[in-house]
Amino acid sequence: MVASGRKAKIHGTGHRPWLTALLARRPTKVAAIALANELARMAWAMMARNERYKESAALTA
Repeated sequence: MVASGRKAKIHGTGHRPWLTALLARRPTKVAAIALANELARMAWAMMARNERYKESAALTA
């Protein structure tokens, strides 16, 4: 997961500005844990609701 933090620092985070701000304030490993937590919560919510991932309209524009 730390590799994703390194990639975010190099290539930017695009549609996750909160991750950019977090990387500026905290170590990469902390940001990686926060990202993993967000992804786990999304996966749990999709499974609990039996839904597929829906990309927000802001991300598709």
